[in-house]
Amino acid sequence: MGTVVDDAAAAEFHAFFERHYAELSRLAHMLTGEADTADDLAADALLALWHRWDRVRAADHPVAYARGVVANLARTRIRSAVRERRRVALFWSHREERTENPDIAGVVDVQGALRRLPFRKRACVVLRHAFDLSEKDTALALGISVGTVKSQTSKGMAELQRLVGDSRGVPQRVHAAMAPRAGESGGRNR
Repeated sequence: MGTVVDDAAAAEFHAFFERHYAELSRLAHMLTGEADTADDLAADALLALWHRWDRVRAADHPVAYARGVVANLARTRIRSAVRERRRVALFWSHREERTENPDIAGVVDVQGALRRLPFRKRACVVLRHAFDLSEKDTALALGISVGTVKSQTSKGMAELQRLVGDSRGVPQRVHAAMAPRAGESGGRNR
């Protein structure tokens, strides 16, 4: 009898994986800006979900839970990359510093601009405008209040508009930046 339950859980998880893997990978890509690691983050998130599948499948919003796991893994990845860059910068600190062109924001693309946003603003903008999630679903995925989602999304969009240099169509451009990459199947899942 235990095998039947295990087989049912495995089949249910497999169906969840098939429905949401591509979406979770796109979310990881948008949050980290790293296409190469997005699939790994999505796979790591799904592995973590499998280990807690009994709790996940009993949750009110398993997809929101999965998005939250991806967001946390992406945050950890970003923090790790920042720490590594700081170590490298300290190692090479004897080299002369480069100054960035202050007008660079005028030529930055949406994905580049997204990478410049602080993580929480980026996550709110991506989930709200690229994944078309409601404020409530975004709050559930990130484990924050609806009010925080509203303020972080608003501030993030204002900063994106400043970085991109075009106040028209930024939400649509964020949405377009989320189009599935070549070779991905499936559409948006809500």
